[in-house]
Amino acid sequence: MSFKIIRNDITKVSADAIVNTANPEPVCGGGTDLAVYNAAGKEALLEERRKIGTMSVGEAKSTPAFDLPAKYIIHTVGPVWDGGKNLELENLRKCYDNSLELAAKLSCKSIAFPLISTGVYGFPKADALKIAISAFSDFLLKEDMEIILVVFDKESFVLSGKLYSGIDEFIDENYVSEKSNLEYLCDEEDELCDEAPSDEKLCEDEILTDEPCNEARTFTETSSESRRREGSFFGRIFGDKKYSSGARKERYADEGSIKCSLAEAKQSLDDRVKHLGDTWQESLLKTIDDKGYTDIEVYKRANVDRKLFSKIRSNPSYQPKKITAVAFALALKLNLDDTKDFIGRAGYAFSPSSIFDLIIEYFIEQEVYDTYTINLALFEHEQPLLGE
Repeated sequence: MSFKIIRNDITKVSADAIVNTANPEPVCGGGTDLAVYNAAGKEALLEERRKIGTMSVGEAKSTPAFDLPAKYIIHTVGPVWDGGKNLELENLRKCYDNSLELAAKLSCKSIAFPLISTGVYGFPKADALKIAISAFSDFLLKEDMEIILVVFDKESFVLSGKLYSGIDEFIDENYVSEKSNLEYLCDEEDELCDEAPSDEKLCEDEILTDEPCNEARTFTETSSESRRREGSFFGRIFGDKKYSSGARKERYADEGSIKCSLAEAKQSLDDRVKHLGDTWQESLLKTIDDKGYTDIEVYKRANVDRKLFSKIRSNPSYQPKKITAVAFALALKLNLDDTKDFIGRAGYAFSPSSIFDLIIEYFIEQEVYDTYTINLALFEHEQPLLGE
């Protein structure tokens, strides 16, 4: 089981339990409370709520879900924000802890939460997010349950500007997708594009020879011109004057040494293949042992379930998705260099043109390894979430 964030109306989310931010008295309030009553069936739900009676702040009680796509509604009374002077932080944490414990007693496999108290009760969203994620993280270390944080609209969800003020600046400074597109994208005719202000396209020969590009020459050049540019190309590759233009005889005379070098390279390659390093799976298990972690704490910190980890453990050649490899790197609390090596064993690398990669790099550099917190930032920037 795992934690995930979705943007939806909580009354439309399918889960064993839906959490409602309830009024202390057995009446239908406003905001999420009103939406839940209307969707479940107002009169039937009110009748069950009256059986519970008055509730205190932080308390959690359950009723049937009636017309909602759930088994239970867990009602909890959130604190009204008063500047943090009246135990609002502690009471909000009680809302999450008591709701989760009640869901476990009800044998729920999934539970959906709104951001409690952040509506008409005025609780600051950034602080509410911190408390919610801390509660989810602690609970999932000891229990198996799918926890869904439901955000109604994008405007109600703001993270990086308040919790991690440097993340957007980090992305802006390092994100180079536009530059990469200019340098590396090709058109339908497979021509390489230049970043020059003139907007003129470069032909492949200009890149190899530093000579002006003439598209007509591409089709009409003589064989001697072709040989001259070929010589220049080999000069660049081997870094030797004897392969430069005008010395073609010497190059062919030395073909034997080239073949010898190629044979030596093949022998070296064969030797490397025979002495491969650890696979990604082997590196994962070895690092778990070296750091003194347990399997359970690692796969839970990675936000993956036990079944997936069992598949990984039983298969030394297991090929993870990149998102899974990254999640385990965070669960192992690797530094940036070790993370790059670790995901490299699965054939992946970080790219400065990927917002997902930059967000991961940012948090590793900040030594923040909590997958749930990082998922909040990924969600805000509309990136795929770790563990999904």
